[in-house]
Amino acid sequence: MQKVDLDSMSIDELAKLCDQASEKLADKIAARQQELAAEMEKLAALGKKTKVAAPKKDMKDIKEALKPEAVKPQEVSKPQEAAKPQVTKAA
Repeated sequence: MQKVDLDSMSIDELAKLCDQASEKLADKIAARQQELAAEMEKLAALGKKTKVAAPKKDMKDIKEALKPEAVKPQEVSKPQEAAKPQVTKAA
């Protein structure tokens, strides 16, 4: 596997790499889930008491779960006005 110097990459390049990695991971998870479901069906056919269930999440759900949250720009805080002492007139 090729080594990647993450420190030298721009934010856009890092975001693209993250998206590609998330997509590849989602593909591999979905493939593994299908393999496991097929194995469960084989075991069920042999008379073993196993629960056979299809993968609960489809590819869209997996990809959505793997997406990093959108980076929100930090709100610019406004300087707070100094608290003004209340002046009351004596009667």
